[in-house]
Amino acid sequence: MSKKSINQEQYQKTEAEAQKDDVQKEESTQSFDGLERQIQAEYDRAFKHQNPKKVQWALRLKLYNNQKRDLDAVGDTTMFTIHQTVLASLYDDRLTTDFVGREEGDDEVAENLTKMAEADYVDMEKDKIDYDWDWDTTFFGRGILGLEEYIREPDKGIYLPLPEVIDPMVFLHDPTAVSINGDRKHRGGCGFFGLEVSLTEKDINDLPDKRDDIVFTELSHTGGINSLYRDASEARNNAQNRQTQKNEQQANLGANAGYIVTRWYTHFLIGGEVKKVKAWLGNDRSKLLAVTVLKNQDYWQFIDRPLYPTSHDWDGTSIPDLTEDKQRARAITQNLALKAMEADLYQSYIYDSVKINNRADLTRIANNKFIPVDKLDNGNINNVIAPINKARPNMELLSFIYNSLDASAQQATATPDIQQGMQSAKDRPLGETNLIASRVDTRYSLSAKVFGWSERSFWQQWYRLYKDNFVDHIDEKILRIEGIFGAKWRPLTRENIIAPKVDPDIKIESKAVNRAKQLEDRQGMQQYLGMSFQEQNTNRRYGLRMMGKLFGMSKAELDRLYPPTIDEREAGQENDLLNNNKLAPVTREQNHEVHLLEHMKAADTPASRTHVKAHQEALLMKRSKPELFPEDTADVPFGPQDPQSGGTTSRPIAPSQASS
Repeated sequence: MSKKSINQEQYQKTEAEAQKDDVQKEESTQSFDGLERQIQAEYDRAFKHQNPKKVQWALRLKLYNNQKRDLDAVGDTTMFTIHQTVLASLYDDRLTTDFVGREEGDDEVAENLTKMAEADYVDMEKDKIDYDWDWDTTFFGRGILGLEEYIREPDKGIYLPLPEVIDPMVFLHDPTAVSINGDRKHRGGCGFFGLEVSLTEKDINDLPDKRDDIVFTELSHTGGINSLYRDASEARNNAQNRQTQKNEQQANLGANAGYIVTRWYTHFLIGGEVKKVKAWLGNDRSKLLAVTVLKNQDYWQFIDRPLYPTSHDWDGTSIPDLTEDKQRARAITQNLALKAMEADLYQSYIYDSVKINNRADLTRIANNKFIPVDKLDNGNINNVIAPINKARPNMELLSFIYNSLDASAQQATATPDIQQGMQSAKDRPLGETNLIASRVDTRYSLSAKVFGWSERSFWQQWYRLYKDNFVDHIDEKILRIEGIFGAKWRPLTRENIIAPKVDPDIKIESKAVNRAKQLEDRQGMQQYLGMSFQEQNTNRRYGLRMMGKLFGMSKAELDRLYPPTIDEREAGQENDLLNNNKLAPVTREQNHEVHLLEHMKAADTPASRTHVKAHQEALLMKRSKPELFPEDTADVPFGPQDPQSGGTTSRPIAPSQASS
């Protein structure tokens, strides 16, 4: 058996023993009496506060899809069109994530985390997660995502956080909260929140810390009077014109039968200390099924994403808030116009019943039909039949109202016709069109920046899950790195992805904003390098490498294009010694300017400070005693490259000349 297998077996045994001790300790010291009563009170308080909003959301879902409208009526699509336009723009503008070390020596860890985040983006299926999360955000005003589950399967090499998008229709929160976790001091955060879910018997048996007194024949399949899960299911069935399913019929589904369970998060007093707990309750929150004391007591493992947040308020503003009334009014206008057109085609008439004896002659109109009329006055038929005069709608006014409602919705959401992929109703010059597009991008970039708050919180929580669950000397995650010569597989242990002291910073940027900034930086850098390269002592290699980064080239590609010089390689090797506080030699043949630049990457140790000072003194000595230094490196610190060696044309280092 390998050493790793032995360590893993010992770890699993130790972990099992620790879990057993923790369970015994919790059973002997912790009591959850009164938890059901507390949760029921919290649920009722939140339900009364937020249910009117959820009833409104249910109506908007029906209006959004509009599948249950009258067959002889026309529905308007203003809400759908604008919502999809905003959603498509924000979803397409993927936010880029970069980890940045906060202390010396954390750069490699930060680079590993950035590459691992790119790999986990695919494994977590975050593209699908982002769509659902963004959809909820744009439609409901605030989207909720949970990131508390972590898959750890060492035998399969699987280590992965699992995000979960929470349905706002079944979610309740503390009425006093303005966000999930509030500010840095947790002011405005949730004291409690939760949701209703449907679980099978197997799902309930798999719950952590499940209670032993559960009798499934006594559990109800319905959610009680105030069941958000039932109401949300009925709302979506109505919106799609489907038949509503009765929960009472669930019992006949056997192992697939679902029980409506409340999953609740709250603070509870345990042993004289307030702790965060996660509980599952059935039978309308009267039966505690499982309860877990959460390890992390600092924050909830949930992230909320607002669209147009209002300061000091949870709900903010959503797309339906801005478009629902316009869509209803536009639909009324459309149907009134259709009815007016129909009235013009099928008018009402009055006729002389004395002169026209058979009314069927008027209702059964056919080509070349002759209708007999008795006793015409002087041969005049004008008095026999005549249309009924009635009010005629002002079609110009209807058109004005219709277009005004459309313009109002577009202005509120910054989605003009051109943004929706349609030709503008009014011909505009190119300059005005570009100006409109730039202003739209400005409005959308604000939403993208607001999305960046939640995206940063997501990756912070992603990092914390690895920090809490990735075991040192046991776990190993294989990372595939795509290079210029193909894919490479690199194993990562805890020391490669977890910063030893301070968690790394996370830099979130909008792809669209970043692309525009790159184009601007490229143009400015090209102009600046054109002037700076005229200076003799300019570090051309550094400038060209910077330009390559702005053009999106990776470090491997740049190293291939500009191979490190001998002095750069030598200084890099010296940095390994200096990082461990070991002295490295300084010789007169070295290119001291290049060495000083490379030694800026070394850790701040007494050896590195001494070494840098020696290079600086060598530069001063070269000016006062140039005869001691090789002539070919005296005036070209970043000078011509030797095509054979890839380095400067300095002489090889002689051991007899080395000095410390």
